[in-house]
Amino acid sequence: AKDYELRQYETAKWVSTVIRGESQKEAMRQGFWKLFHYIQGKNETEKKMDMTVPVTCLVKSGCTDFKVSFFVPFENQDSPPQPTDSDVFVEERKAAAIFVRSFGGFASPEKYAEEAEVLARTLRNRGQPFHEDFFYTAGYDSPFKLFNRHNEVWYFKK
Repeated sequence: AKDYELRQYETAKWVSTVIRGESQKEAMRQGFWKLFHYIQGKNETEKKMDMTVPVTCLVKSGCTDFKVSFFVPFENQDSPPQPTDSDVFVEERKAAAIFVRSFGGFASPEKYAEEAEVLARTLRNRGQPFHEDFFYTAGYDSPFKLFNRHNEVWYFKK
């Protein structure tokens, strides 16, 4: 469709942390740094890994816990080093069909919520079944990139 796409993602490992009781913006900041330290060698093998995209954030309706995640680089997918920070964990996300809406600019939590609402409304209008109680935000750019920024919101297909 012109205003969203349906993607099939394969099973993959992500490194994640859950930040509780903060605003989404603060949770993203804290979560990013915890995960960045992990890829910079704060793990059992002190292995440095490349930064990957997207950086995702799980947003659940009426919940102030936010799960921030980095995709584990392809070369580390088979056996990612274990984190040494007890707040950081490696998880395997199962293969899934995901509805994606892309947008540009600097994305705030409010902008992500607005885009998620547009996507949800579009999916409902088209009779597409999806999990409505949560969505993911996905950011692809460094904060230093000023133009042609790429952001997404994701809903999982039922």
